[in-house]
Amino acid sequence: MTDEADARTPAPLGPGSLTWRYFGDTRMLLVGPRAAVLQNMLPALGQGVLDHSVFFAETFARVRRSAGPILETVYGGERSAATGRRVRDHHREIKGTLPDGSRYHALDPETYYWAHATFLDTMLYGVETFVRPLGEDDRRRIYEESKTWFRMYGVSDRAMPDDWDAFQAYWKRMLDEEIVPHRTARYGVGYVTKGLPAPPKVPAPVWRAVSPPLNAVARFITVGGLHPRMRELLDLPWSAADERRHRRFAAAVRAAGRVWPLLPEAVRYLPPARRAFRRARRTGAV
Repeated sequence: MTDEADARTPAPLGPGSLTWRYFGDTRMLLVGPRAAVLQNMLPALGQGVLDHSVFFAETFARVRRSAGPILETVYGGERSAATGRRVRDHHREIKGTLPDGSRYHALDPETYYWAHATFLDTMLYGVETFVRPLGEDDRRRIYEESKTWFRMYGVSDRAMPDDWDAFQAYWKRMLDEEIVPHRTARYGVGYVTKGLPAPPKVPAPVWRAVSPPLNAVARFITVGGLHPRMRELLDLPWSAADERRHRRFAAAVRAAGRVWPLLPEAVRYLPPARRAFRRARRTGAV
């Protein structure tokens, strides 16, 4: 499943790629947990998390631990492939049985590619919503870069669409026919209706005072960043007024993009991206 893929690992992405420019941009955080929720709506992936992950007990810790290696697979330079293979190997024992009796394995190419595809979708959505419109050439370029990125994991790429047009057909089919409101995905957005869990060291009176606005922001960011099909399946309310507010918010963020390049890099990029750009500047790659 992996040896042949290891042998085909290409040169990693670099500072000239659009993926480097955008994947670690902090504005992508405004999309909310779109990728994580979408991943868990594929039955095999949602079941794997349910059966093997600490997601339910340590939700935010698990997200932090997962995000770092994914970012390093993009921004690690010559270390990207080694990081990608470590991410892959962490999933070797994630396997089991679905409720219908069929078997699942995290390294099944279709399952593993779905997880990757959700990151690509989130980046594309985040850029077009909060940064700038993307032309067709840019979308095709980002898709080709995503193929290089996926091959860093050393997993069979047989499930990966050949080109951007094929990916769009794949994505439509997955949303229309394959995703479900899996228990893991429902749990991942439960705070939208139940409120954020109180941090363990925050006194109850303080949390009661500060949680209402935090809950409102969390709901707005989370539900606003979901695809309409996700909202439908997960029964998450989102009115026409909500949509208008979210579009105004996105337009304001895009307008602020005029001053974005003037802000410190520590504000504009997540730590793995900042480290990668510093390395590139030292070597004259940018």
